[in-house]
Amino acid sequence: MRLHRETHKIGRVGWLRAAVLGANDGIVSTSSLVLGVAAAHGTHSSILIAGIAGLASGAMSMAAGEYVSVSSQADTEKSALDQEKTELKTDPGGEFRELVGIYVKRGLDAALARQVAEQLMAHDALGAHARDELGISESFTARPLQAAIASAASFASGALLPLLVVAITPTGALMQATALAALLFLAGLGAVSAKIGGSNVRKSVIRVTFWSALAMLVTYLIGTVFGTVA
Repeated sequence: MRLHRETHKIGRVGWLRAAVLGANDGIVSTSSLVLGVAAAHGTHSSILIAGIAGLASGAMSMAAGEYVSVSSQADTEKSALDQEKTELKTDPGGEFRELVGIYVKRGLDAALARQVAEQLMAHDALGAHARDELGISESFTARPLQAAIASAASFASGALLPLLVVAITPTGALMQATALAALLFLAGLGAVSAKIGGSNVRKSVIRVTFWSALAMLVTYLIGTVFGTVA
């Protein structure tokens, strides 16, 4: 028999979301910070220092937020699995009927549903209930430390791009160069993520550049107002 192999891009959703979110935040927040300080008439060195501080604080914030969030998810999953273990010990018959009911709702006839439930529970009862009743699978299990490191690294990578532009651009052209470079970086990021995820490239690019441009514009206006007042 020939093996029919399929590659589905849905399996990339988890890491792709974290990587794109982190890099996008790094580019937008650092570029916005740079534009705000520049609009408030900051010196070249103060703009660069502000950007570096933004990179460090943003990366740590992303890591901490992701760790706490995913840890909460992991705790919830563990609690649900512990409850399921107890129910399998105290009421195996009820858990078997529950699994049969799930398969019937998915389209199997009652006899086949019972046969599938029997075989799966004999092989790995907790795994069957975790996957089909709770929706917990090995591929999507929460991993707090991995998520924290990935978020911090992707944020720092994104933030580094506008900082490099700031470092090599004269003060007079800094705002224009930073804004243009940031939008180009974001458009490229949107295109790459859409391509990897199998979604519409044009729609992704427009979405990410529009909202990012709006964020940078708001920060620039705030810097202009406070720079004038000061």
